[in-house]
Amino acid sequence: MAAASGSDLRSLLDAQTIAALATLHRGEPYASMVPFALDEAGPHFLIHVSALAPHTKDLCESPRVSLLIVAPDSAAPSPQARARATVQGDAEHVAHDSPAYAQAKAVYLARFPQAADIFELADFSIFRIRPVSVRFIGGFAQAKSLVGDAMTQALRAA
Repeated sequence: MAAASGSDLRSLLDAQTIAALATLHRGEPYASMVPFALDEAGPHFLIHVSALAPHTKDLCESPRVSLLIVAPDSAAPSPQARARATVQGDAEHVAHDSPAYAQAKAVYLARFPQAADIFELADFSIFRIRPVSVRFIGGFAQAKSLVGDAMTQALRAA
């Protein structure tokens, strides 16, 4: 079968709002659930997380992270036929007083308007995940690794 396309990747990212976030927690792998928004300008992924969460402390100690985004269960005959993307990247805190904060907040709230009240809580912060690579599986035997310009184009594809 042909390798999956950038538009298939964007369809998955647009349809799914939740990712598994993998961090290093005291030197061990740790996975948690985070809502995410894609800021095409970077492109980068935005997460809004509480300082009370272990993954937030992990992000501050070691910025190398991974996100796993998986299509919902479907009528596919096998779990391996489900589309999924693994994003490897570097997390960076977006300071409340930085010029990038207002843009990141607007992008996040465009996807999650119900999160507006959470932005009023002092312990929540935005982290920007700058992707280094994306491994996209569009279905069974449809895999593609993306880096550099090809990754940027796929993440910005409409």
